[in-house]
Order: sequence, then structure tokens, then C-alpha cells
Amino acid sequence: MIYLDYSATTPVDARVLEAMTPYFTASFGNPSSVHRFGQGAEAAVESARETVARVLNCRADEIIFTSCGSESDNLAIRGAAYAMREKTGAKWILASRAEHPAVTKTLLHLEKYDGFLIEWLDVDDRGRVAPEVVSKAICDNTALVSVMHANNEIGTINPVRDIAEICRANQILFHTDAVQAAAYLPIDVQELGVDMMSLGAHKFYGPKGVGALYVRKGTPLVSHLTGGGQEFGLRAGTQNVPYIVGFAEALRLTHEEREGRIAHVKPLRDKIIGTVLEAIPDSRLTGDMESRLPQHASFVFKDVDGNLLLTLLDAAGFACSSGSACKTGNPEPSDVMNAIGLSRDWGLGSLRVTLGIGTTAEHVESFLSVLPSLVEKARHLK
Repeated sequence: MIYLDYSATTPVDARVLEAMTPYFTASFGNPSSVHRFGQGAEAAVESARETVARVLNCRADEIIFTSCGSESDNLAIRGAAYAMREKTGAKWILASRAEHPAVTKTLLHLEKYDGFLIEWLDVDDRGRVAPEVVSKAICDNTALVSVMHANNEIGTINPVRDIAEICRANQILFHTDAVQAAAYLPIDVQELGVDMMSLGAHKFYGPKGVGALYVRKGTPLVSHLTGGGQEFGLRAGTQNVPYIVGFAEALRLTHEEREGRIAHVKPLRDKIIGTVLEAIPDSRLTGDMESRLPQHASFVFKDVDGNLLLTLLDAAGFACSSGSACKTGNPEPSDVMNAIGLSRDWGLGSLRVTLGIGTTAEHVESFLSVLPSLVEKARHLK
């Protein structure tokens, strides 16, 4: 099998695994314990926090460790929504139509059960949120704006810094889901100007099951997981020491090796995009060609069932993904495909191909040699 789904998850880097291993066995203490076992575990957590803070260019006490990027999104959005409603009475939350379900479903939950009001920001046909759209939507009763840094399905990078400036000028909290962005884009929070930013380790060669949320000092936030006073009272529960150590090491390596990783994947990505658009009739690139994640290629093929195409690719030895979700045997285009204005005959035929440090030119050539015939086969089988 050739793996071409690095935006879904990545293998754990051997160096990350090595850093984690002692905290499963020899240094197994609970960070909340007073004795030396606990002190050693606590020191590991705080060292990891400082490492993450250096990469993000922030204070260590602005880093909250969580279980994943989805939990980070939940803590940011719920926590800020509750805090701002309590503080100012604000009830409106703005978010783009192309957000990850960790954001959209959290907002729908807040709307249904907590009485918040959601305004969905339109995106252009490349999935980009224009700063002026945010500016026009903000009102006196806006509690929070959430716009992702880079889109998981179509790879488009949003103008996060410009949106953050608009929010700051209007004294509105701004959160960005940077789970996809962190593997390849700089995530200096001072440069970006965000109030909150979500990260997940398994997108950049760290373990699944650990994430982080950056929270700018002074940002009002209500905890959504109550219990002990861990993570500055914002996220109760015994810290997952080995995974936190792994998160920090993976992020450090990503930061140090970013340019080399980009130089490796970008030419391979461009080769895929150029060949697919030239070789396959009725094919389109989704997302922005220029303002795009360097490892990310995504397409739609007219009159193709994306899930069927994935099955054919899997049988041929290639692991990719699609934006369409199969519900009780009735496939529908994803929310992102709908948001960028694709008709159903195009939107159902989405394919995402994402590369990583393990991808070779031979992998890409092999993939490109079979994809056109499999797309044609999927069209006939539909």
C-alpha cells in the first residue's frame, strides 16, 4: 500500500516515540503528586509547555494541553462563547461555512442547546474567507469569530492575520483552527494576531490523542471539562505525560525541519496537480492554487462517486480520501463542496491526495499511472 492521506494522520516520528517512551515506564508519576515521581512528571509537562511556547512565540502559561484538535476547538469556542455572554451579553458567533466539523457541530450544538446565534460566513469558490466579509458581519453583539487557518479538504490558506486585525480593532475574540496548518505553515501567534489557536499532534508526526490550545493572556474562557485544577483550571484531568512530551517534540521537529519538508512535498504535489488536470477529462482542482498547503492536492471529477473511487484506489494499493460522506448508502457532497458552489454532479466526485515525508517520486508516478483509468472506471460503474 502507498499512503497518500497524510492530512488524515501521520505516522509517529521515531524520534518522537523515543522521547515519549520513558514516561510510560520509568518516569510514570502523576504530575499532580507531590513526591519525586510526581515532580519528575510535572517537570516533563512544563518543559513540553515551554517548548511549544517557543515555537508559537508566546508565554508558557498560554498553552493548554488537550486530548486532540477537536477538543481544543470545543474548549476555545464553548469557553469563549460562555465567557463573553456572561461578560457582555454577546450571543452571536461568526464562522466560515467551510470549517471542520469540530467547529461547525460545536456551533450547531451551542445554537440548539444554549441559545447562541450563528452567522455562517460565505467563502469564495476557492474556499477562502475574505476579510471584508468578516468585517461586514461583525456587530455589537458578536462574541467570537472562528476561521480556520488552512482547510483540511481543499488546502486553501485563509488570510488569518488580516481577519485577526479586524477582530482586534472591533474588540472581538478570534479563534483559528490551525490543525492542518501547523505541519507546514509558521504558527507564530504574535505574527498571526490570534486570541486562540487549536493544534493536534497527529497531523505533524506526533501521537494521536493529544492536542493543544493557545489562549492569549487575558482572554476570557470558561472551562468545559471540570474537576481538578490542571492546565491552569481550564482543562481538568490527569495530564497525559508521554503524549504531551510527544506533542512538544513533534512540534519542535516540525518547526526546525519545515523548509526541508516543504521542499520535498511541494514539487511532488505540483506534479500531481498538473498531470491530473491534463490527463483526466472533466477534472477540476478544488481550493486555491497559490494560497495552498504545500503537500495538498484536491480535485473533483464530474459524474464520479468519490467513495467508489476511493474503494478502487484502495484495491489498487493507494490510500487517499474524499470529501463526500456516505450516509445510509446515500452519498452527499460535503459541506465544503457545497460552500464553494459545486453542483452535485461535481461535488460528489471529490478526491484528496496529501503527501508527507515518506512520499517518494516513485509513489507519485505509480499513483498517476493508475488514477485516470480508475476515474474512468468509476464513471462507468456509477
